Amino acid sequence: MSIELKMPALSPTMEEGTLARWLVKEGDTVSSGDLIAEIETDKATMEFEAVDEGVITQLLVPEGTDGVKVGTVIAIIQGEDDDATAAPKAAAPVAAKEPKPAAVAAAPAPAPVTTPVATPSHCSGDRIKASPLAKRIAANSGVDLAGISGTGPNGRIVKADVERSTKNTVSAELVEARPTADSRPSTGSGLTVDGGDIPHEVVKLSNMRKTIARRLTESKQQVPHIYLTVDVRLDALLKLRGELNASLEPRGIKLSVNDMLIKALGLALIQVPKCNVSFAGDNMLQYSRADISVAVSVPTGLITPIVTDAANKSLSKISTEIAELAGRAKEGKLQPHEYQGGTASISNMGMMGIKQFEAVINPPQAMIMAIGAGEKRPYIVDDALAIATVMSATGSFDHRAIDGADGAQLMKVFKELVEKPLGLVA
Repeated sequence: MSIELKMPALSPTMEEGTLARWLVKEGDTVSSGDLIAEIETDKATMEFEAVDEGVITQLLVPEGTDGVKVGTVIAIIQGEDDDATAAPKAAAPVAAKEPKPAAVAAAPAPAPVTTPVATPSHCSGDRIKASPLAKRIAANSGVDLAGISGTGPNGRIVKADVERSTKNTVSAELVEARPTADSRPSTGSGLTVDGGDIPHEVVKLSNMRKTIARRLTESKQQVPHIYLTVDVRLDALLKLRGELNASLEPRGIKLSVNDMLIKALGLALIQVPKCNVSFAGDNMLQYSRADISVAVSVPTGLITPIVTDAANKSLSKISTEIAELAGRAKEGKLQPHEYQGGTASISNMGMMGIKQFEAVINPPQAMIMAIGAGEKRPYIVDDALAIATVMSATGSFDHRAIDGADGAQLMKVFKELVEKPLGLVA
């Protein structure tokens, strides 16, 4: 029998993905466990294995196709017990089901999606009757006029027909308002709002970038952010880091400042549990473990691998774990459980010279710590003005879940742990 291979859900939240690459071709014989495709999710590119044996008779989704919904049939396998030479059913590209009995097959079939069965009244041979405005709207929206029924004189396609087809009056308004190339209004520097004659290229968004755009927009729209900043003296932490690295050198481990800040945030969340929470409508999730999501920049955007139970891990363990997770993150090889979840996040842009910034909360988490650069500044040390290495740390808190006073307490504890860093190794 024919076996349908469907777009898999490679993570609990995955709704669609990109079929990045086929690893087989039609006619290939596969066994259970063979790799057949690479699927790109919003966070990583993952391999898809066959779970049945047989011959690949149809690849229904071309490689590189975006927005393939979970559950969509992407290929057909002919089971080994069947006649593998039988031609696949071309009339049913989305399901390899047996033909219906004659009495049932007499029911009217749905119209094909891609090509009209009969030539519409607005088509005359290869010529389509449409108003110039309707043609411009269709071209701007990527709409095929051949699939639209015209309501104008003699079946002519008019503006309203295209708008009704696309269900997008915005594109029609943009086209209608757009001036001709010879009369485009200038903004004062010869620029136009649609790019006009400015040299540019259209860059296709990756699934990761689409997800980042959607989730962070939702965060800023739905989560009331409160920002709290403290200046933290780093001299003692830097001194301890140097001593620890000297002792860890034979083991090939080199601690970064960020490794130590991850540990400090984990401990602070355990000491101030009111900040180790998630807002859940009528409920609050109170976490007893601090899992820290660490922002890592990758070529396609940003991903946050997780250091689980950061408060109870040694600095050397955190360091080796982060190095390994960050490396696989940049290769797109993280598993969903390694970047989904977490109770709070840390984002460090100090290595790029950023003095201070306010990070956007990553729901359902309720806080994120933004770390700025450590720099020499005038600072009061033992009641006297001195020069110290100081960084600014800004906590972003979900005010629905965390009161300002509790956020301030977390920042206070974090500052103390960094300025008296022996607590990180105790």
